[in-house]
Amino acid sequence: MSITLMKTILVVEDTPSEMKLISYYLQESGYSVINAISAKEALERILEKKPDIIITDVVMPEMSGFELCRNLKKHPETEKLPVIICTSKNQEIDRLWAMRQGANAYITKPFTREELLKVVQSIMTE
Repeated sequence: MSITLMKTILVVEDTPSEMKLISYYLQESGYSVINAISAKEALERILEKKPDIIITDVVMPEMSGFELCRNLKKHPETEKLPVIICTSKNQEIDRLWAMRQGANAYITKPFTREELLKVVQSIMTE
């Protein structure tokens, strides 16, 4: 008999309304959600809480979501941690850059609940 553990997702977003929406969609779908309003705070939370997935915005003060992703992929203890970039930047160059930084998926705002959950579930099954 297997026990399915609740997956924990860290949402890194500096816009309160976006944070609330993403967190709501995830919690409503049975995920445990941790929030961080900056990449710096996210790095602390990751070491402390060991989330299963990171969903990060790109444009944030101090450190961008791209830099956060690159930092995570450089360290052995976080290199396997899946990162979903969630941003309003919808140019192909942004998507390519995200993948070069090590992102596992890229979703653009505005997104639907279904789009977000589809991306999260696809990462969970990788």
